[in-house]
Amino acid sequence: MKKLSHIDEENKPQMVDVSAKNKSNRIAHAQSIVIFPKDLADRFKDGDIKTKKGPVFSTAIIAGVMAAKKTHELIPFCHPIGMDDCQITIEMDKNGNAKIDCVCKIIHRTGIEMEAMVGASMAALTVYDMLKAVSHEISIESTRLISKSGGKENFNAKK
Repeated sequence: MKKLSHIDEENKPQMVDVSAKNKSNRIAHAQSIVIFPKDLADRFKDGDIKTKKGPVFSTAIIAGVMAAKKTHELIPFCHPIGMDDCQITIEMDKNGNAKIDCVCKIIHRTGIEMEAMVGASMAALTVYDMLKAVSHEISIESTRLISKSGGKENFNAKK
């Protein structure tokens, strides 16, 4: 098992020192899946729907990007980094579920996968929040890292 980088020799939490690392192009792609009951999924057949709070998917995209930019304020020891790009897309799959993809990019000494995970997660939570008045049967099935590149090693999730 690999050594945990956020734990020191005395088993105390620590921030990872990245000052000696070289900057590299980093890209991370995370995905969340939101499961809808069929009657609610059917409402999305023609695209985004509007609630009293506004357009569901458009609002979720904004919330996801805002959250990704604040990841270092939410997760201890995440480095505050200036993201170069954050793109969130939301599509309904053939089963009537929302597939939320968040891709973040940066040229930096540390990875950007937590920002992508937070962005996808917050977008999913926002979808739930905006639709909970219609149904509490909505669930967030998963949030996971799909891929990352740059740094020590690349990663691609198994399908």
